[in-house]
Amino acid sequence: MRRTDGSESHPYPRRLLSPVPALSLALPSALSLALPSTRPFNALSMLTIANVSKSYGPRTLFAEVSLNIARTDRLGLIGPNGAGKSTVLKTLFGLLKPRQGRVLLDGQDISGAGQKELLAKGIAFVPQGRNLFGQLSVYENLELGGITLGMKTTHERIPEVLEFFPRVKERMNSAAASLSGGEQKQLEIGRALLLRPMVLLIDEPSIGLSPMVVQDVFKLLRKLADQGTTVLMVEQNVKSALKYSDDAIALESGRLVLHQSAAEILADPEMDRLFLGASVKV
Repeated sequence: MRRTDGSESHPYPRRLLSPVPALSLALPSALSLALPSTRPFNALSMLTIANVSKSYGPRTLFAEVSLNIARTDRLGLIGPNGAGKSTVLKTLFGLLKPRQGRVLLDGQDISGAGQKELLAKGIAFVPQGRNLFGQLSVYENLELGGITLGMKTTHERIPEVLEFFPRVKERMNSAAASLSGGEQKQLEIGRALLLRPMVLLIDEPSIGLSPMVVQDVFKLLRKLADQGTTVLMVEQNVKSALKYSDDAIALESGRLVLHQSAAEILADPEMDRLFLGASVKV
């Protein structure tokens, strides 16, 4: 666990973790609220989320989330259904307005910015599910992805993006609806990459994909991070998300309860029980 000064610690006794079902983060509430969840801001921080909350009427969707995400980080956002994970991404991308807090991109306040402005500043979002124009060709879908760039720039960048996706490249003139599920997901990611984003937000990239294709998608996200893109990923396939992430954060009932290296979570038998459903003696 990261302290706010950047050092490592485990702020709660592991024996306090009671047996819970897979993907339940039932930490004692007093401890949950006390867990530090941020890195100190520094010049390497790409995305800073400061005390951000979102409500819908009287219901709090997530509360007082604070994070510093470093350049080229691959950060997995995990937790049970209804924890607020997708809502965090939608709020960061301006689809929802936060009740409070600030968001900074590379030190610049982008709180309240709309999607067009965020795209121009270097944040791209790949939402959950299929978001393609099925009757249009692969190439035409890519053109639409670069609509904010202008056609000249878009056409110059399409070949560059397709180098990541050789199978999709072979089917440039095919209707998007005729692609396999994995190819469609690659096309969606490719459309986002046309913008050369500094930060890629991606929601549930594994949904509807075979295990082999899921691994290909995660490998691609790792490659993007290695080449300089910060990746923030919401994913229910916890083990794969951790395997291909540098760090992971967990939400429970809209609150940030854990921020730890992915490798440490995978290696910790009690975290294995909490997140992955293994049977562990307590």
